[in-house]
Amino acid sequence: MSDFFTVSVLVATLASGIRLATPFLLAALGETIGQRSGVLNLGVEGVMLIGAFAAYYTALESGSAVLGLFVAIAAGAVMGLAYALITVVLHAVQGISGIGIFLFGLGFTDLLFQKQVGTPVPIGGLQPIDIPLLSDIPHLGEIFFRHSLLTYVAFLLVPAVWFLINRTTFGLNIRAVGETPEAADTLGVSVNGTRTLTILLGNILAGLAGGALALEVGIFQQNLTAGQGFIAIALVYFGTWRPGGVMGGALLFGIVSATVLQWKTLGIVSGAASSLTAMAPAVLTIVVLVLVSRRIDAPAALTRPFDRTA
Repeated sequence: MSDFFTVSVLVATLASGIRLATPFLLAALGETIGQRSGVLNLGVEGVMLIGAFAAYYTALESGSAVLGLFVAIAAGAVMGLAYALITVVLHAVQGISGIGIFLFGLGFTDLLFQKQVGTPVPIGGLQPIDIPLLSDIPHLGEIFFRHSLLTYVAFLLVPAVWFLINRTTFGLNIRAVGETPEAADTLGVSVNGTRTLTILLGNILAGLAGGALALEVGIFQQNLTAGQGFIAIALVYFGTWRPGGVMGGALLFGIVSATVLQWKTLGIVSGAASSLTAMAPAVLTIVVLVLVSRRIDAPAALTRPFDRTA
């Protein structure tokens, strides 16, 4: 254990934790926007898988990781349209339809991978970008300023999403339809239109999160996300529907995951203990939900469909 508590290892662990937090953060920010409008999307995991395969396969065939990201975004948008049709137009139960999206993403990506690729083939991912001057700061430079473009984008989205929700007319509409959709409708706000847009935004970010994951590890395999989409949903509750809180939760989960990986690398845990520590993110998810469940106030209209003819 003493090998872990060295400056070089701790710095590497924190830097890795920030990188690992990127997919969590992107997906959770998108889910935050959707839930603030009253839409719960339990299909985030499935959308992440579709985005991951889209980015991976595009990068594999074209050699361009950037093009892979754009295809992942497009895939997320398509899934967003599908989910909006199911939940907003057809008024399907959000929990059940979300699980359906997850199962579709899991099975569809596995089928595509077997038919189009077969065996895992490594690809070139996004390269780290050093921020001039800041990346040269001892220790802090390696932790904060030597990451891929997507990591910087993910963390810059935190204040952007906060501003969108709290300082724009569209954000006011999001909060209104998530709390009292009937009142918002009487004031001329399109409830279904607003929810459709938030679903699109949320799924685009989920697709981008999957793309970030695939390009970070440089490979695709069955169930690559391994529950990260469900953890992202839990982070929304952890952060009490606030982008800053969601970011804190994503960093916590990223650092826990990085610590587990570092312990395995150093041989601190092995065998059965290694399997147990691998469960740490899932266990932490359960603990967090238990601790915050009594002090959170979800959007009043969350999971409640709106029908102005009712």
